[in-house]
Amino acid sequence: MTAPRSWWKVRTGQLSASVALLPLALIVLVAYVGTVLWSLRVSLTDARTFPSDVYVGLAQYERLFHNERWLLSLNNLALYGLLFICLCMVLGFLLAVFIDQKVRGEGLLRTVFLYPYAMSFVATGLVWQWLLNPELGLQNAVRALGFSDLQLDWIVDQDKVMYTIVLATVWQASGFVMALLLAGMRSIDAQIWNATRIDGIPAWQVYAFIVLPMLGESIATVFVLLLTASVKLFDAVVSMTQGGPGNASEVPAKFIMDHLFGRANLALASAGSIVLLLTVLALAAPLLYARSRYQRRGASV
Repeated sequence: MTAPRSWWKVRTGQLSASVALLPLALIVLVAYVGTVLWSLRVSLTDARTFPSDVYVGLAQYERLFHNERWLLSLNNLALYGLLFICLCMVLGFLLAVFIDQKVRGEGLLRTVFLYPYAMSFVATGLVWQWLLNPELGLQNAVRALGFSDLQLDWIVDQDKVMYTIVLATVWQASGFVMALLLAGMRSIDAQIWNATRIDGIPAWQVYAFIVLPMLGESIATVFVLLLTASVKLFDAVVSMTQGGPGNASEVPAKFIMDHLFGRANLALASAGSIVLLLTVLALAAPLLYARSRYQRRGASV
């Protein structure tokens, strides 16, 4: 009687787990997959303010890629994404290395570095908008000290405005990267550190050639999170520049929102959102696949 009872207990536990996960599965199917399929359908129609049943094929995508504002937003996104991801990973890694040295006040420093991430992108954008305002911010304050030739007007310069957005968002997100990489560093076996000390290997070589390769999974996670954050960039741009000066800081998410709510062009906005989704999948899917294969290979060893 013990074996059937144990089998029944296992099956009941499995059934309970499946029932508990059912709401999550429904949310994924309806809120994610369903809305993606609905957006794809709308992007193939001539919908304006309301959905339409008149299909136009890929006409909205052709129109999208003949739109100069959309092409500019893609160029800005590529520049922003490259700088944002690289700077966040480099700065976050350096901060993690610094904290990993068992410095005094480690808890306080972790809080200070991580605090900007607790702020919303809107708040961050407003703070940096004020700091970089030529009439009110740092430029005005430094000029009041006698440095009248200082120019810090990047936020109103069409060629440099994207760099101000990179600066603000890197300041906010690098502490989050530090926390993830620091957690990975703290999980490394202490015997490895002891062996490197016995061999007399310099600390920078340990981090560069031993620790960094061992943080592969953490780095992959950070990359995917930063990639997603860069693609959906919207709040910081709106709060800092409103897409200006002119359209110099236009990004795809703002283009989509403007056409969805401001210009009542539902089909074109849906086409833009589908293009963004495909971009994220094209960049993130190979990395996630490689990561899953690495995990399976490690589990089988």
